[in-house]
Amino acid sequence: MTDTPDTPSFRVAALYQFTPFDDLLALQKPLAALCEEEGVQGTILLASEGINGTIAGTDAGIETVLGHIRALPGCANIEVKESRAPSMPFYRMKVRIKKEIVTMGQPHLDPVGDVGTYVAPQDWNALIDDPDTIVIDTRNDYEVDIGTFTGAIDPKTASFGDFPEWFRAKRAEFEKDGKSPKIAMFCTGGIRCEKSTAFLKSEGLDEVYHLKGGILSYLEHIPEEESRWEGECFVFDERVSVRHGLEPGDYTLCRACRIPLTAEDLKSELYEHGITCPSCYGERTDKQRARYAERQRQAALAKARGEGHIGVKPVKKPKKVQQNGG
Repeated sequence: MTDTPDTPSFRVAALYQFTPFDDLLALQKPLAALCEEEGVQGTILLASEGINGTIAGTDAGIETVLGHIRALPGCANIEVKESRAPSMPFYRMKVRIKKEIVTMGQPHLDPVGDVGTYVAPQDWNALIDDPDTIVIDTRNDYEVDIGTFTGAIDPKTASFGDFPEWFRAKRAEFEKDGKSPKIAMFCTGGIRCEKSTAFLKSEGLDEVYHLKGGILSYLEHIPEEESRWEGECFVFDERVSVRHGLEPGDYTLCRACRIPLTAEDLKSELYEHGITCPSCYGERTDKQRARYAERQRQAALAKARGEGHIGVKPVKKPKKVQQNGG
């Protein structure tokens, strides 16, 4: 995927691989240095269970970094989904060490050896069209709000770590006919489904499926006229959302709470650019809003000088805006 006069100039690569890592510090430092050298920005998470992240840069920069990652133990065939962006979708580069590359809070899962059955995007429609299939969206509530598959169950979870408790509470309902249910799950890029299918298998379920490559792969490969997808897909970068063909969507991000906003939200009297929106207005103090206003002022000054401005991080509350990615 290289630039042409008709394609945006930045290459975005979403990647993950479950594989055992030992010395995380030895992996972190060279990777961070290489990303800086190549002008690549974004976030990469490293944990004993593998690697997860989204990065952006020039074609040459991304190729170099991906080449380095593919040389890491178990990463030769790493899952990578690529798209284009008209401007750099990240403000900086972070390579962080975490307990999990996607947080579920179930430390004894085996996402490599106990994963569910992969279903290619081309076969997904047939699976979810089957009336015997229970289709579950494993993403956070604010992601589901802007788009999902027709007929999918929305767990209304604020974070991925809430999924095990939700499933255990609903399991009896899924098994009410006395037989083991057939469950199909999906997420943005596939990583959360690797864990959620492993979790269901650890709970004793056998017929568990998930969409290979996630929603992003489906939107890339399935023509819109054949699609079962409704709405847009939230992504964890400055594009905010994408449509079929991975074209940038119509949503804007609230800089205070990181919730995707519609055109109607932007017209609300509760919306003030970079400071508040209808979703977070009642959950922020005057002091916090004043802080965000100063951040916006500094960002405007930096832009006028032709400089970048990262600004301050948003307050972590509300919980529903925690990023799980993938």
